[in-house]
Amino acid sequence: MTKWFLKILVCSVNVFILAYILPGISIVDFFTAIMVAFVLSLLDAVVKPLLILLTLPATILTLGLFLFVINAGIILLDAHFVHGFKVDSFWYALLFGALLSFFNSVVHKRAFPEKNANRQ
Repeated sequence: MTKWFLKILVCSVNVFILAYILPGISIVDFFTAIMVAFVLSLLDAVVKPLLILLTLPATILTLGLFLFVINAGIILLDAHFVHGFKVDSFWYALLFGALLSFFNSVVHKRAFPEKNANRQ
């Protein structure tokens, strides 16, 4: 539970920074960034697997690139649910989702190293 909360906190910091950098993404305050990260984690856990399963032929046909479209759709759905978080277009959602995934993976790799990484 604590690790999940820390991951939400790291994601909210990344959301806040990316919203400041990208012109098509706007966010009101840091509490809204926490809400965006929380709702995003719920959507990733519930809706995203269903969308991946339903769009499996398109994902296979595009060699996995359709997953970026699903990720952008999840970002737009998140913007619909969280007041104070605005995404101007699909393309900004696509860019925001790709950058957020990249930064989250970099920070999580540094902050939460695997226990078996030192063993060889």
